[in-house]
Amino acid sequence: MNQRRSRRPAPRPPEGTPAPAELARMARSGLAAAARVARWADAALGPGGDSATADGKATLSDATAERAARALDLTPAQVRADWDTARLAGLIEVHGDSARPGWRLRAWDRDDSAVLRGWVALCDAWSLAHPEPEEYEAAAVAEVVTAMPQVLSFLQLSAGPVPVSQLLDLLQQRVTELRTERCEVDYAPPPEASRSSDAPGPDTSQAAGARSGPGAEPRPRVPLQRPRPALAAPAADAPLEPLLDWALRALASVGALTYGDGQATLTPLGSWAVWVKLEQICVAAQSPAGNIEQGAEDMLRGCAQLRPNAARAEYRAWLAARPVGSAVTELIDAARGEDALLRGLAFEALRVVGAPAEPEVRTVLDEPTLRPYALLWLAEHDGADPEDAHEVLTREEATWLWVDTAAAVADHGEAPLLVRHLESAVQPTVPALLTEVRAVGHPRTVQVLVALAAAHPDPALAKAVRRAAFQVHRGG
Repeated sequence: MNQRRSRRPAPRPPEGTPAPAELARMARSGLAAAARVARWADAALGPGGDSATADGKATLSDATAERAARALDLTPAQVRADWDTARLAGLIEVHGDSARPGWRLRAWDRDDSAVLRGWVALCDAWSLAHPEPEEYEAAAVAEVVTAMPQVLSFLQLSAGPVPVSQLLDLLQQRVTELRTERCEVDYAPPPEASRSSDAPGPDTSQAAGARSGPGAEPRPRVPLQRPRPALAAPAADAPLEPLLDWALRALASVGALTYGDGQATLTPLGSWAVWVKLEQICVAAQSPAGNIEQGAEDMLRGCAQLRPNAARAEYRAWLAARPVGSAVTELIDAARGEDALLRGLAFEALRVVGAPAEPEVRTVLDEPTLRPYALLWLAEHDGADPEDAHEVLTREEATWLWVDTAAAVADHGEAPLLVRHLESAVQPTVPALLTEVRAVGHPRTVQVLVALAAAHPDPALAKAVRRAAFQVHRGG
């Protein structure tokens, strides 16, 4: 009995957010220079071309920068800046001293979702797109980077210009809260306390209740023994005004906001990106089975007993909690294992990923173990009806997939399921199926046939299956 897919209504972005097509147009416009350099690299630095980098760390070599500048009528500095933007947006992938186009570049002109994912990736990397002030310690910069998502959320809630002074207050509050959570307190008594340890000090118990943002609940007060520790003051260690100025300029450089005249305003793209991140956090928090923190293999095992809709919800939550590139790699690695059930579930999870998984899925077409799954995935991705997708498989590939699925049923299912699995074979008769199963060379053929013989109620058919298993075992 087929289960109908019940889909949660897609959450709507904030009122006034442009349509996805318009957002994609804005993103393409903002990333046009980066896409131009990426296309040049694709054409000029392909297989057999010159090395793109000099240090194996994605830094564009001087020779390549000069060459691109001449070809594109730019300065080498402009080329380097556009190169870095293209890398952060996923338009270029650098491996050692060679560069290759990212999957987003291939889909740039036809896939709005690919463009928007690229822009969100760049927005996430805003702190890399604009160098931080050199005079400040890395720890102070890291605190500001950690605190900025809350500042951006406040900007989105404000839905308009916000004075920088107000953002600075929020940033100071958040950095203080981060230090409080790490118990970064100075237990040296203040000067007054050094003269009289019994002198009452300022009440700092409110600091533990600092709000984490608009509408957030205050933390419970924690009474402190005297002498009262003074909370580490971020303004005393590293003034936050220049660091906030750097962060706002960096976010403006990637197009997330506008900054000037003492105020900042999120752009439509920036507001949409903040909303996307909040939605991802909400999805990740709704994991029905609690597998978010597991690796791909353990997550898939945890989903094996779930109904299809619940499993898809778990896949979405797991994917929302990690970068899509590493998640796809992890799922494909899990599919390469010996457990056929995990192989099938991994490709179900990749169906939830959608377009971003396409390049990685194509790379496994040469692997016999994964080829049938990859072909079906690509057929469905290209619009084929799932009921008809099997038509892209050759007879041999379909038989191999039948054995692999039977192995999953034999390992994890019940005997009646294995018997019913016979009906899904492409061969019209059991003898024909046995002949082709023996010829396909699946490593689990013997175990599958033995399990099928033990499960089938027809003695004559069971005997024929056992004979086939014995012949395969003997190499016949």
